[in-house]
Amino acid sequence: MIKKVSLLIIFILSGQLFVHAQEKLSLSKAIEIGLENNYQLKIVRKSEEVSELNSSWGNAGRYPSIEFNLSNQNTKDYNEDADYSLRYIIPSLDVSWTLFDGFAVQIRKDKYDDLAQLSKGNTVIAIENKIELIILAYYKVLLEKERLQVAEKIMSLSSDRYEKVKVGKELGSSVTFDVLQAQNAWLQDRSSFLIEKVDFNNSVRDLNFLLGVKESNTYAFADEFIPVDEKFQMDELLDKMLSENNTLKNRYIQEVLLKRDVDLARSNYYPQISLGAGVQHYSTRLKYDGLSATNSNSHDFYANVSLSFMIFNGNSNRRAMQIAKIQEEIGKVETEDMKHSLTNLLAQQFELYEVRRELYLLAQENLVAAELNLKISKDKYESGSINSFNYRDIQITYQNVALARVNAIFNLIESRTALVRMTGGILTE
Repeated sequence: MIKKVSLLIIFILSGQLFVHAQEKLSLSKAIEIGLENNYQLKIVRKSEEVSELNSSWGNAGRYPSIEFNLSNQNTKDYNEDADYSLRYIIPSLDVSWTLFDGFAVQIRKDKYDDLAQLSKGNTVIAIENKIELIILAYYKVLLEKERLQVAEKIMSLSSDRYEKVKVGKELGSSVTFDVLQAQNAWLQDRSSFLIEKVDFNNSVRDLNFLLGVKESNTYAFADEFIPVDEKFQMDELLDKMLSENNTLKNRYIQEVLLKRDVDLARSNYYPQISLGAGVQHYSTRLKYDGLSATNSNSHDFYANVSLSFMIFNGNSNRRAMQIAKIQEEIGKVETEDMKHSLTNLLAQQFELYEVRRELYLLAQENLVAAELNLKISKDKYESGSINSFNYRDIQITYQNVALARVNAIFNLIESRTALVRMTGGILTE
C-alpha cells in the first residue's frame, strides 16, 4: 500500500507542471517573446540607430558651416598730449564651404550608407542567432518531455510487474528472489524518471532564460515534436547560401567599404576649392579724458574663393593609397576564405542532415517493432511463457529504441535548422 501511495505521489508531482500550465506557448510565440526581451538585440538595434544618424550629407561635409563670433576689445592709452580710452565691439558672421575636395564628400556619404547597411546586417545576424537558439531550446524542451514520457511508461510497467509479483508471493506462486528482482527494476526506473524530470524542468528554465522571462514560468507547449521531412539538393543550397547568407552579405559590404577607403585615398590627389564669406560690424567708442566720447560704426563684407593643391607631403598620400589597396586585397582574400569555409561547412551539414534523416526513418520503423514486441512480451510474461529476465530485457530494449527515436527527431530538427540558417531562410520561415 505504501508503494502504491509513493507511486501516486510521483505521478502527481510529475504532472504538476502540466496541470498548472495556463499559457500556451508555440514556437513562433516563443521567438516573438525572445526577440522582444533580449538585451543584446536592444543594444544592436541602438547601434543601428547611431549608424543611420551618421549617414547624412551634413556629416559627409556637403553643406557649409556658419559661425557667429563676437569680440570686445578695450584699450586705455596714456601719453603726453592727452589720455584716451578706445573700445571696439566686433560681431561677425562667417561662412566657410568646401566646394570641391576630389569627390570625397560623395565617397564619405556612400561609406556612411554602407556602414548603416552593415549595421543592419549585424542586427539581422544577431536576430538569426537568437532565433536559432530559441528554436533549439524549444525543441529541447519537447525532447525532454518525450524522454520523460518514455521513462514514465517504463516505470509504470515496472510498478505493475512489482505489484503483481508481490501478490504472487502472497499466493505462493512467486519467491523472494522474484520480488527483489522486480523491486530493483522498479527502483531503477523510478530513479531514471526523477532524473529525467529534473532535466525537463532545467530545459524549461533554459528556455525561459533565452526568452528573458521569469524562471518559474510554465507553459503548455503547442507545437508537436515532429521534424519537417524535406529533401534538399546540394546545388540549390549552395546557390542560396552564396546569395542569401547574411554573414556573407556583411562580408560583401565590408569589401565595398575597403574600396571606399581606396577612393578616399585617391581624392587626396585632387585640388581643394573652398569658399569663405562673411560680414563684420565694427562699433568704435573713442573718449579723450575731459572730452565727450565719439562713436562710429562700420561694416565689412567679404567673399573669397581659395584653391589649394598638395604638391609634396613626404609621399604620405602615396603611402595611404598603397595601404588602402593592400587592405582591399586582404578583404578580397578574406571573402574568398569565408566562402570556402561556409561551402565546406554546408557540405558537412548537408551530409549530416541526410544521415540523420535516414536514422530518423529507421528509428520510426524500429519503434513500431519495439512497441509490438513489448506488447507481446507482456502477454507472454503474464501467461508464464517467458521469465522476468526476458521481459526486463525487452523493456530495456523498448526504452532504448524509444529514446533513440526522440533523439533522432531532435537531431534532424537541429540539422535542418542549421541548413536553413546557413542559406538565409531562418527569418522567412
